[in-house]
Amino acid sequence: MKNSTSAKSHKPWLYIVFLISVISTWFWYMISHDSFGIFATRWPAALTMLFGSFIAGASPEGSAAIAYPVFTLLLKIPPDVTRNFAFAIQSIGMTSASLLILGLKIKVDWNYVKYVSIGGVFGLVLGTYYVAPLISPMQAKLFFVSLWLSFGIALWLQNKNSHREVFEGIQNLMKSDIFKLILFGFVGGIISSIFGTGINIFTFCLMTIYYQVSEKVATPSSVIIMTIETLLGVFIHTKVNHDFQPLAFELWLTCIPVVVFFAPLGAFVISKMRRESIAQILYSILIIQFIGAMWVIKPSILQFLICVVILLAGIGMFSYLAVISKRRMRQSRKQKMIYTQCTV
Repeated sequence: MKNSTSAKSHKPWLYIVFLISVISTWFWYMISHDSFGIFATRWPAALTMLFGSFIAGASPEGSAAIAYPVFTLLLKIPPDVTRNFAFAIQSIGMTSASLLILGLKIKVDWNYVKYVSIGGVFGLVLGTYYVAPLISPMQAKLFFVSLWLSFGIALWLQNKNSHREVFEGIQNLMKSDIFKLILFGFVGGIISSIFGTGINIFTFCLMTIYYQVSEKVATPSSVIIMTIETLLGVFIHTKVNHDFQPLAFELWLTCIPVVVFFAPLGAFVISKMRRESIAQILYSILIIQFIGAMWVIKPSILQFLICVVILLAGIGMFSYLAVISKRRMRQSRKQKMIYTQCTV
């Protein structure tokens, strides 16, 4: 009874203070600069982010996963502007969601957050200066939607087993696990440097399939990771590179009052759902994302075949992760039994 009362007493004061500060500052700026007219031309961006920010809070997909294809392909906004906007708007939306997660004391895996973020910092910096300038955004988008869909299929195959064992955190963390988390964070940081998101879903794959961490824990953890990554991205593009475009700023102003409410709403809704339901939402997002990319980009036959190869290779890779995960768990149980017998 005591625990129940304690759980209900959690109030997201950090989020409330952040919300009031953001909305007050936004209103002051919009009134003092007479900027409300931007809604007449930029309302499609706000509509996009209504869905994008909710998904960002409710899944390991950042809002840029929705914004990037819509902005670049439908609204004809340049990829570099879209990337910078993604970092900026997620600095509001993902921060809001993270503060709500912390305020409500929603379960997260702090080892996951800590070590992935360390790798992510280095990956984002390296990717910003040495990888992103060399990548064709459309080709990269086809690659990653194919890879994410392969993850969704692999996770669905795992969850078909109703007796699948899941945990609320990484079990028996060792030095090799720390290396894996930092490495995946590093690669995820490079992905984020291209799209403005990516480290969250990429490392989520490792957590749910290899470490068998519950989607209910991995999702809010990935939101916090993306928050850290996106704040660094904003700093790089506004204070270091000074390449934050006026259009990105205008889009950012338009979407602030949307994401500051809908991203934390997504995080709250997902905290009340069953693990299986969260997984089903993720499958749906990944399928829609893939179909949407195919429909808008209209890849050539060669590009489509490459997507199929990536899809099959990804399913194989993630399925292999699941197999070695089971070996890891069996070995861990065996070592624990031996230790118990020795101590007795």
